[in-house]
Amino acid sequence: MKAMVIKSFGGPEVFEFAEVKRPEVKPGYVLVKVLASSINPIETKIRSGLVPAITPAFPAILNGDFSGEIIDVGENVPQWQIGDQVFGCGGGVGEFQGALAEYMLVDANLLAKKPANIDHAAAALYPLVSITAWEAIREKAFVKPGDKVLIHGIAGGVGHIALQLAKQQGAIVYGTVRKEKHANIALGLGADGIIFSEKETVEEYVEKYTNGKGFDVVIDPIGGNNLLNSFKAAKYNGTICTTNGRVALDLGIMHAKALSLNVVFMLIPLVYDIGRERHSLILRNISNMIEENQLNVNQDEKQFSFAEIGKAHEYLESGKAIGKISLVNLF
Repeated sequence: MKAMVIKSFGGPEVFEFAEVKRPEVKPGYVLVKVLASSINPIETKIRSGLVPAITPAFPAILNGDFSGEIIDVGENVPQWQIGDQVFGCGGGVGEFQGALAEYMLVDANLLAKKPANIDHAAAALYPLVSITAWEAIREKAFVKPGDKVLIHGIAGGVGHIALQLAKQQGAIVYGTVRKEKHANIALGLGADGIIFSEKETVEEYVEKYTNGKGFDVVIDPIGGNNLLNSFKAAKYNGTICTTNGRVALDLGIMHAKALSLNVVFMLIPLVYDIGRERHSLILRNISNMIEENQLNVNQDEKQFSFAEIGKAHEYLESGKAIGKISLVNLF
């Protein structure tokens, strides 16, 4: 089958076309004809060598998000049939082949039916960011009605989905942005207030929106050194949830405010085979929300084919993308 692979770490230029062996279905798995995928920042980190522990063996086929059609079903998979239209985040890490190929072998517990009201190109934009946001809002921070929630990078991939999920929980949601167009995206999705992080200090916006008390919950998909801003913004006994804890920090302020720090790493089920059925359950909920027009994804105006994956990575890393980048299979 046709695929785009990397044989070494490096820049976007390391992607190359290859003919590889088509996967064979096995018990507990389905074989999917991949019709679309999307890019997430984790793929740029894998490609560049920043996370070798979860990188597939070379030649590696990347990308977790996919949408497509089941063409073969393994034993012990009563819930799926040939012809089912499905989506999910099913590979591109560890031992799993990714989505940048004609076909993909996927654990049946990582799937859900594609929302009927959107096409495959749109469906493939949702899985990783939606599962991550769901875990942050529903399972880690336990956002509840009336909570004042701050989301850093609120117009980003995880951020704008977390915004919508938090609003569904009855929260009052604020978010940081850098650009006016990002502010417009977040306001259009229901944000209660926008903070321009390069113009307002943490102290200023905490005073403005919480009367100096701090936010009940801070969702921080940026993480790293930005966690210090999250610690400052949270109230005493507040909750912080991040997707990026790769940083050395003095936790004194966290201790002084008795903060709870949670980390979401949604790839754990894929890498360590722990709780994969949870992904299917979350995605079923996400699919229902999409069909009921309760959840929308911000899609960038540019779309790339699988063969153009190098150009897509260049575009993402340029910072010019305003929304998730769609990839379609034209092999």
